Amino acid sequence: MGAVLLIDDNPIQLMIRESILRGAGFSVQVATSAESATAALRSLGSKVSVIVTDHVMPGTTGADFVRKLRAEHNWVSVIVLSGMPEAAPEYDHLQVTFREKPLLPPELIELVRSAIEMGNNQRGAA
Repeated sequence: MGAVLLIDDNPIQLMIRESILRGAGFSVQVATSAESATAALRSLGSKVSVIVTDHVMPGTTGADFVRKLRAEHNWVSVIVLSGMPEAAPEYDHLQVTFREKPLLPPELIELVRSAIEMGNNQRGAA
């Protein structure tokens, strides 16, 4: 099972999600910005199976981050969490799973598990 990269500039949200996913047995890396997430991806590469990102980040949006991400890492599954349902159309055609916050722990765990399984199936078919 690959690693989960969590991106959120809110340290409390980041810590809670990290704790939930680690408790469910996932390997988790964290980033507090798009820049630190990009650096983590450079070092981890294909070890990252899924990215869970917030929509609002310092200096960028989740949608801008995903557009740049797709240029280099088209294979990685992305889950976007946002308290702004009106942001969903920004992710059209970016191959992401968009969910509104708050997300209960079992929902987050299932979303990540499904994203990893889907990614593994797509890699196996390639």
